[in-house]
Amino acid sequence: MATMRALTFDRTREAWSTSTGMVLERVPVPVLSDPAGADRSNVIIKVRYAGFCGSDRGIWWRKAFGDMVDRSLDREGLDRRIFGHELLGEIVDVGSRVSAKYGYSIGDDVSTESHIVCGVCYQCRQGESHVCANEQIIGISTDGCFADYVKLPAKALWPTDLDRIRPEVAAVQEPFGNAVHACQVTDLRGKSVAVLGTGTIGLFALLIAKGMGAERVIGIDPNPSRQAQARALGADVVLTPRRPPSDTPWASDPDLRSEVMELTDGVGVDVALEMAGFNDSVNNAVRMTRRGGHVVLFGVRNGHATLEDAHRVVMDGLRLHGVVGRRIFATWKMTKALLEQTDNGIQDAVWDTILNRGQGTVVDMESWERESFEDVISTWPKAILKF
Repeated sequence: MATMRALTFDRTREAWSTSTGMVLERVPVPVLSDPAGADRSNVIIKVRYAGFCGSDRGIWWRKAFGDMVDRSLDREGLDRRIFGHELLGEIVDVGSRVSAKYGYSIGDDVSTESHIVCGVCYQCRQGESHVCANEQIIGISTDGCFADYVKLPAKALWPTDLDRIRPEVAAVQEPFGNAVHACQVTDLRGKSVAVLGTGTIGLFALLIAKGMGAERVIGIDPNPSRQAQARALGADVVLTPRRPPSDTPWASDPDLRSEVMELTDGVGVDVALEMAGFNDSVNNAVRMTRRGGHVVLFGVRNGHATLEDAHRVVMDGLRLHGVVGRRIFATWKMTKALLEQTDNGIQDAVWDTILNRGQGTVVDMESWERESFEDVISTWPKAILKF
């Protein structure tokens, strides 16, 4: 049986609660065992690049997704999960229905939507498949792309033109699409926008907000290196929030609100994009948004949260939007347009600044080693695995 490299977790080898990281091991190469039957709409993809995202960091440090991994392994009767959900790869095998139904052939370059949706639940039938009730997430609830090969349903794929987008950037279309979805909640043209949390998705959101015509974009982050990247990507102003008191970890920062009010002539921002998920950051977003404005909630943290001023949310007519994933495939079309347009500079900014032109951020799997890779993901907001 042919084998391949893969980054995995195996519950017969380690306990989720007492382990960290991922293990590089040899595993069987996936195949289309029934290309005319059960696998007729599936493909095999040879992975070229795979992005390592915030969700993968949560897995690495065992802060998220353990319950989903465990339940999915129980469902499949397995003990090992291959991680990873952001990819660029080449199709090397197709099921019997793939070419006729989905238009894909061997040799095509593709990325993938990470949510495999059912198509039959209430949400899917209402055209809201991004909130499918029965979704599976690649690399969490089914095997993913931190491997030489991955088997995926053709319906999840997205064609990619490597003459118009460099491969390392093509590998991060999925997380870039998160930020596109967040920025499409409301029209940003001529608006003032605050981006709270300038990690990878926040930096993408800053670029996209500018590209979608925002008049002023304010970056907010306590981390000096992230602040520097936000400035390099064109943030008009970058502000530093104060840590909340230990006895009120949900509390907003009144000085930060004052700074934002001064920058907006006492009005507040039109749109606050909350990309960090910390409770105090959520309350900062609410407190700095103008009457009738929009608060977009993308950042995620487990557990309960305290809404500091629910009265103001109602009386000021604030609109709170929870955003997850990408609209399938409307968000991908906008992602394609933003990245392939050369005159907006977005693709170059992603490569030059967020990915540092591959210096330190692109890790060749030929030399992958756990400790050194942990240093990479602790240093850079975005890492890319090269297969």
